[in-house]
Amino acid sequence: MKQVTASIVKPLPDHLFIRHDGNAEMRWEAMAGLGYHTPIDRFFVRNHTTTPRIDADAWRLRLHGPGVRCPAVHDYADLRAMPSRTIDVAIECTGNGRRFYGTQQHDPAPGTPWGLGAIGVARWRGVPLAHLLRQAGLRPDAVDVVAQGLDAPFEQYGHVRRPLPVAKAMEDVLVAYEMNGRPLPPDHGFPARLVVPGWAGIASIKWLGDLAVTTSAAVTPWNTVFYRDITVQPVRSAFELAWDSTLVAGRPYVLRGRSWSGRGHIVKVEVSFDGGLTWREAELHGRHLVGAWTRWHVTWVPPRRGPHVLMAMATDETGATQPLVAPRHPLGYDFDAVVRHPVQVVEW
Repeated sequence: MKQVTASIVKPLPDHLFIRHDGNAEMRWEAMAGLGYHTPIDRFFVRNHTTTPRIDADAWRLRLHGPGVRCPAVHDYADLRAMPSRTIDVAIECTGNGRRFYGTQQHDPAPGTPWGLGAIGVARWRGVPLAHLLRQAGLRPDAVDVVAQGLDAPFEQYGHVRRPLPVAKAMEDVLVAYEMNGRPLPPDHGFPARLVVPGWAGIASIKWLGDLAVTTSAAVTPWNTVFYRDITVQPVRSAFELAWDSTLVAGRPYVLRGRSWSGRGHIVKVEVSFDGGLTWREAELHGRHLVGAWTRWHVTWVPPRRGPHVLMAMATDETGATQPLVAPRHPLGYDFDAVVRHPVQVVEW
């Protein structure tokens, strides 16, 4: 098996990121005090191979397959001239939280040992995929849209590609060309990428170059060998606080964090300061942006010196609540358990 080393274009500073063999995980303390969206310079990077440098003038998006009547090829100017939509959406790696299978549940899983920083929320602008499909004459018997990236082939599996059911493609998927008001950076998919709300990050194919519409269920390595039966992201929470932070006993702290779910907006967050013995409800804010994540805060006065464990447990609008233990996934996906966040408390 040929091994491909992932790489990124822009150097990423260590105070903002944790590096994982060419991928980069956001440090949660780097989000402290910031607004709703993740700045581009803090947005995590996940590559299967290497970030390609693509000339926008030479770029083409091919839309074809038996599921459309009028195959088309669009260039960058075409895409930017089409009706656009702007949405606030989280992109999250399927393996976010994987390291806690080992460190917290003592049952390690293979793969990149992400903490909770393989997520970011951006304001994406682009063309609804539904518009492109209607324009191409989507057939009533169309089943899947297979999106393929222009990055280098991954090992013997070829270019990264992943099917989307037509129903999801027509609902809310975007072919995005802007991120937080700027053209997509190379590491985040320039010239265009899919943005698939609520679904695992693998669905949001970067460096998009090909959309094949099928009339039967599509099979690729990215929905069989990898990411099988992976679609909607689970409920998760994180503190905007460095791991193993030092706090001072008797001093009041406003602890802030964010919770999210692919199923819908967050309706409740409970926080524990004693490893789960007691819980207090946090105050939620930013309710007008419910499609991505919810910010919250709670005040705590550490009572005594020594190690303490902070925990945040969220519930979404469907009633799904983070469990205390996540069922093990053989590839380390879908870790949704409440994470035990250690802090050290010292005297004045």
